[in-house]
Amino acid sequence: MEQYDVIIAGAGAAGLMAAGVAARAGHRVLVAEKMEKPARKVRITGKGRCNLTNMRSEADFLAKVRANAAFFTPAFRDFDNRAAVAFFERLGVPLTTERGERVFPTSGRAWDIADALVAWAREGGAEIACHTTVRSIDARDGRIASASVADAAGNERTIPVQYAIITTGGLSYPATGSTGDGYLLAHSLGHAIVPVRPSLVPLECDLPDIEALDGLQLRNVSARLVIDGKTRCEEFGEMDFSSRGLGGAIILRLSRQAVDGLIEGRDVRIAVDLKPALSPEQVSDRLAREAEALDRRAQLSDLLRKLLPRPLIKPVCRALPISAKLPVGRLTPRDTDSLVRTIKSFGLPVADYRPFEEAIVTAGGVDVHDIDPDPLQSRLVRGLYFAGEVLDLDADTGGFNLQIAFSTGHLAGRLGRIPSNP
Repeated sequence: MEQYDVIIAGAGAAGLMAAGVAARAGHRVLVAEKMEKPARKVRITGKGRCNLTNMRSEADFLAKVRANAAFFTPAFRDFDNRAAVAFFERLGVPLTTERGERVFPTSGRAWDIADALVAWAREGGAEIACHTTVRSIDARDGRIASASVADAAGNERTIPVQYAIITTGGLSYPATGSTGDGYLLAHSLGHAIVPVRPSLVPLECDLPDIEALDGLQLRNVSARLVIDGKTRCEEFGEMDFSSRGLGGAIILRLSRQAVDGLIEGRDVRIAVDLKPALSPEQVSDRLAREAEALDRRAQLSDLLRKLLPRPLIKPVCRALPISAKLPVGRLTPRDTDSLVRTIKSFGLPVADYRPFEEAIVTAGGVDVHDIDPDPLQSRLVRGLYFAGEVLDLDADTGGFNLQIAFSTGHLAGRLGRIPSNP
C-alpha cells in the first residue's frame, strides 16, 4: 500500500508551496489535483502575465487585505513579499517590478512561475497526482487519520495519513478546478463556512443604453462606491465599459463592498469624477472658455464634446435637468452648476455583479476563527491545515492574492514545527 505522511488537496499556488516545504522537511507528500495539470489558475493569472506579489511595506500590504488581515499577518511575516521574490529568483525566474509595486516575471509568462513552482515541489520529493480528487478526509479521536481519493474513472482508495492540508481554492475561475470542494471537506470536519461570493468582479449597470458605451475606456478617473447614499470607498485609475456594465481596475477594487451591498438589497451606485484633476471651479471656468470659443448656434452637446469622450455625451446629457439641444448662449448659472456637479459625480446605478466565472478571487470561505493563525492548523482537528483562497481571506488586485497563497502555503507546509527556511 502507498504510504504518505501528508495529503494536500489541490495543486495550486498554496498547495504546491505547502508540498515543497513539507517534502523538503522529510515528509512523504501526496498532492491530489483533480485537473489534468497542476497550477492551472497560476498559468492564467494576471491576464497570463502572473502578478505574483506586490512590494509594498508590510503595513501597506496588509491594508490591502480586505478580510482577516490580522489572521494573515503571521503567515506574511513567515514568508513575505521579499521572501517570495527571492524564492522565485533562486528558482531561476527573473522578475520585474512595475508601476504600483507589482511584480511580474520578466518574460511576461505566467507559465514560468507555474512551471518553476511545480518543478520545485517535485524536486523536493512531493508526488503530484493529476486527475485525482480528495473525496473525504477522516479523523479519529480528534486527529487526522486518512483520506479517500478517487481517480478520473471514479476508482477510490483510502490512504492513511497524519496530516491533511486543504488548498482547493475558492469558486472563482471554476474552469481551472476551483469548484468549492474544499468547503465541503472543511464542513465535514466541523468547520463553518463564511458565505462565499465573487470578489474583484465586474459589475452590471442599469444605465439606459449601456450597450452604447461598450469598449469605452476611461483613464485617470476617480470613482466612489455609494451605498444607500453614503460613500463607502474611493479609487483612482482606469475603468472600462462593456455591453453589460463596468470593469477595469478601479471597479474590481470597489466590487467587494458593492457585491455585499447588492446581496443585502441596498441601493448601490458608482459615482465617477470625469475630471478629477480639476476642481469644480476649474471645470466651471473651462466650460465658460469652451462656450465662448464655440459658434453662437452651438448646443450643450457640442460643448460637452470639448470635455468628454463622445460616447459619454448622451448619458451625461440624460442625467441633466436641461436639454442636450439647449443653445450654449442660454446656459444659466444654475445650468452650469448642474453640469459641473454631473461631470464631477456622474452616477452609474449598479444592478448586479457578474458570476464566479468572471471573478478573480472568492470572498468568504472557511471561517478563520477555528484555525490557529500560526501554524494554520485547525483548532477542531489536529493535523488538519488550510491555506490559500479556501480560507476567508481576500485582497485587492495587484499581486496581493497570490502572495496570500504563497504565504499561507508556506506556513501550513511547515506543519506547525518545521523551522522557517524559504
